[in-house]
Amino acid sequence: MAVRDALLVLLTNGPAYGFQLHGDLAARTGGRREVNVGQTYATLDRLTNQGLVEPAGSTDDGLPLYRITGAGRAAANAWLGGADGAGADPWHESVDRVLIAVSMPAVDATPVIEAERVRWRARRDEAEAPATADVDEVGAHPRAGLAAAATSAERARADAMLAWLDGVATSDLDASAFAPSTERPKRGRRPSRTAQAPADA
Repeated sequence: MAVRDALLVLLTNGPAYGFQLHGDLAARTGGRREVNVGQTYATLDRLTNQGLVEPAGSTDDGLPLYRITGAGRAAANAWLGGADGAGADPWHESVDRVLIAVSMPAVDATPVIEAERVRWRARRDEAEAPATADVDEVGAHPRAGLAAAATSAERARADAMLAWLDGVATSDLDASAFAPSTERPKRGRRPSRTAQAPADA
């Protein structure tokens, strides 16, 4: 999963601090995505440097809050619309995108699921094309047999994703949506403190 994009989508719920986002990411992906806390903060720092996130003050106990910018919201919408993260595996991107969309009350998950269906049908169709061309080559060239097996795997993966999407689409999507938790996790990165003056002797 592109942690960057998922965090941006979570910030569309409103300002949050790093450890809160860390827990929300795990919750909204059904527990399948638990990234290192340090990765969460490092990603927030990069997003801030890129102008996609900005500081939003701090909590009562001093934890820095982040909020999404207009550019960040556009990037979040692009990811929900199907723009996979660079180098990300399409399977994981699709599963995470759908789970997060379904979990967010402010997101209409139906078009997200339908767009995923369109993309995976196209991937299945692309995988079917070489299979018919290679069928006569299997006996003569061992590599053609391997290519046919690889193509079969891609078709099976596309079929599995389409079946999963059908199951999600026919479930009670509203029952899976939940608002950000008001319960505050206690951990979080606080701003670095300035050097303390030495205590009086």
